[in-house]
Amino acid sequence: MAESVADSARRIGVFGGTFNPPHSGHLLLARRVRDRCGLDCVLWVPNSRSPFKTGKDLAPAADRLAMARAATAGDAGFAVSEIEIRQGGTSYTVETLRKLREAHPDAALRLVVGRDQLAGFARWREPEEVVRLAPLIVFPRPGYEEAPIPAGFERHMEFVDAPGVERSATDIRERIRAGRSVRALVPPPVLEIIAARGLYR
Repeated sequence: MAESVADSARRIGVFGGTFNPPHSGHLLLARRVRDRCGLDCVLWVPNSRSPFKTGKDLAPAADRLAMARAATAGDAGFAVSEIEIRQGGTSYTVETLRKLREAHPDAALRLVVGRDQLAGFARWREPEEVVRLAPLIVFPRPGYEEAPIPAGFERHMEFVDAPGVERSATDIRERIRAGRSVRALVPPPVLEIIAARGLYR
């Protein structure tokens, strides 16, 4: 939950997504962003349902929350929030940030996003309010190196030299469905949940 963030955390990176499933690329990226941007904590926020992602491959919210917790367990610089899953329905970043601001009024929030998300950022709900609440930390995504920066938002963005999430969750799901190994791509505790709950078959 958001409340699991340590009281001492004054710089919190908000890392949202479907995490369907969370994988080693997510972990590497989150650690690099945390270290390079001087964050006290990266708060993973699995969404209930993204306004931009739909489909039968989306694992149940409770399973994705369990996988995010399993992936990040043991790292004091990570926390997992169930704020969007507890709310249910479609998740909008601006509403989540408002709630996190209420929960952590003294913290500086930063929103961690991939460069691929910049093209549609102006169409997000209340994008000006998003960057006011939590200026962006933008990490690379393969194929989006030249993606344009939305006009008027440049000063609210920090571009970080962090690894792009090259191994997509889509590819991992396809491998699982085909019976191929993903042991090198997904943390063992997450693999255990996938197997036990029969996900992505």
